[in-house]
Amino acid sequence: MNQNNEHPTREEAIKTLSHLIKDVKFAMLTVTTDQGHLKAHPMTTQQTEFDGDVWFIGGKDTEQVQCMRARPQVNVSYADPGKNNYVSVSGTAQLVEDRAKLEELWSDFYKAYFPQGIDDPSIQLIKISAQGAEYWEGSGKMKALFQMARAAVTGKPATDMGNNDTINL
Repeated sequence: MNQNNEHPTREEAIKTLSHLIKDVKFAMLTVTTDQGHLKAHPMTTQQTEFDGDVWFIGGKDTEQVQCMRARPQVNVSYADPGKNNYVSVSGTAQLVEDRAKLEELWSDFYKAYFPQGIDDPSIQLIKISAQGAEYWEGSGKMKALFQMARAAVTGKPATDMGNNDTINL
């Protein structure tokens, strides 16, 4: 819950999450395996504005995509340790065929994974519809270090380490 004890509107929540994840290059996408284990994979963050959906490009034949097909509940986590910002998004994965969206998201970076380029038949668009999120927004690295040092010296807990909120989308 935020410090004002108020719940943000959906638009405010989306704006906050968009701000926190916009410059994070990689996310960890967690799926549930056939054995019921959680398994995370690094994914390239798309350079699109977060609007409640998160998009990735994956491979149709990967274990990750097969797990999402069978069990679409996933988690996407972002970390920006330089700013002390962390985001965890829970949502539902959809495996999408949409050439226009693929063209919007495609960059030559993906040729390393799909040698045939944008026409590679193994490309799979992944759309994560966010249902909720939790974030930790740091108050700045120097302030956080000061708070931790003061807590270590005084034996009292740090009091201002930033904001933490859980939001429904």
